[in-house]
Amino acid sequence: MKGCLTVSLTALVTLFSTSLAFGETDAEQRHPDVIDVRVSATGDNRFTFQVTLSSPYDTPQRYADAFRVMTDEGDTLGVRELLHDHASEQPFTRSLSGVSIAPGITRVVVQGRDQEYGYGGQTMTVSLPDR
Repeated sequence: MKGCLTVSLTALVTLFSTSLAFGETDAEQRHPDVIDVRVSATGDNRFTFQVTLSSPYDTPQRYADAFRVMTDEGDTLGVRELLHDHASEQPFTRSLSGVSIAPGITRVVVQGRDQEYGYGGQTMTVSLPDR
């Protein structure tokens, strides 16, 4: 039994050392981060969002594939789907227009989505203009 435990610990140490050599850590980023949001009112309770995302793993195999605008409570107000990677432009900015937001809402949260892990990462809360 003791021999099996020693082999297992040795294998774990080897695996951990190999992972560190290739730059992998437990803290590896799994989601795109929202690093800037610009919002403008376009009339009739509608807004346009200019969202800047940073996703260092952006490749054709795995990339930031969307961002969403939501209430503080987590209700989705609008989604912008991204259909390809943005490896040649990091960070990158895309817009989402025509988001209808009820008059009582004064701020929103913007969050990115990863193809593999879904929504998460650094979000940004922004106040809506003229509210």
